[in-house]
Amino acid sequence: MTSTRIARGFGLGAIAVALVATSMPAAAQDDSQTRIRKLEAEVRALQRKVFPGGDGRYFEPEITGQPATRPSVSTTTSTTAVTDILARLDALETQLQRLTAQYEVGGNAMRLLEERIEALEAAKAPAPSPAATTSTPAGSASTATTRPAATSTPTPTPTPAPAAAQPSAERVAAVQAIAKPQTDDAADDEYSYGFRLWDAGFFPEAQQQLTLFVERYPSHWRATYGRNLLGRAYLDDGKPNDAAPWFLRNYQADKNAPRAGDSLLYLAEAMIALDDTKRACIALAEFGETYPALAAGRLQSQYERNLGRVTCS
Repeated sequence: MTSTRIARGFGLGAIAVALVATSMPAAAQDDSQTRIRKLEAEVRALQRKVFPGGDGRYFEPEITGQPATRPSVSTTTSTTAVTDILARLDALETQLQRLTAQYEVGGNAMRLLEERIEALEAAKAPAPSPAATTSTPAGSASTATTRPAATSTPTPTPTPAPAAAQPSAERVAAVQAIAKPQTDDAADDEYSYGFRLWDAGFFPEAQQQLTLFVERYPSHWRATYGRNLLGRAYLDDGKPNDAAPWFLRNYQADKNAPRAGDSLLYLAEAMIALDDTKRACIALAEFGETYPALAAGRLQSQYERNLGRVTCS
């Protein structure tokens, strides 16, 4: 499956290769220096053996009954030793070339990993607000937002945005009818109240309540549930741009948390809602690789449904 290959290219194997490869050049350099010094010592020893007269420790007799003779040196032995040294130097150069190739492979794996991380982090970038864009007449050659040129004309006073619509009396009464738990765990009470609001379909109220919970109790054991549910409250309210950052934040906070896998899968749904197929495929591939038990168990139907909504290359 292509998505699996993408995930594996970005997975822990790539991190391990990158870390090992980055440590190889220093180790190889130390080893090479040691071996070269050893080779030089062997060459000096060989020189003393082949040319003993060149060392001050050797003296030839000045008067002798017969011409002084030097120990015979086998040309074959000398040639074999030098050939062996050259062969070992060639092997050392070959090893350095292999280590260099491995370093380049590790560098490429690190680059792919960085691209994957950037793609996941970009998912939480807030979309531009409608007020920051300008409408372009139909048929215009460009739809890009542009700044007006500086002129001497006074800047007109912006028109105040209309006040948010107040909830109806019926909605206020319905929200007030949802009881807030009162137990010994105040943090769990805040989360449970947000869950009840979300479950009743009061998404804006749930968003407000769950935001209060995750900001006030970021270390509570329910925090992973709160961040995931806050993302769902935005997603169910038709706001995938606001949902995606919470899903990504919950996944990155602790990948072993009870709702980290759920958030990664919902992140893919948010990307699908934003027509961002590339990031949706990255999230789905990561989910299938990191949480195979969830992909084949509790979240199987949701995972397969999302896979059917996109075409990943």
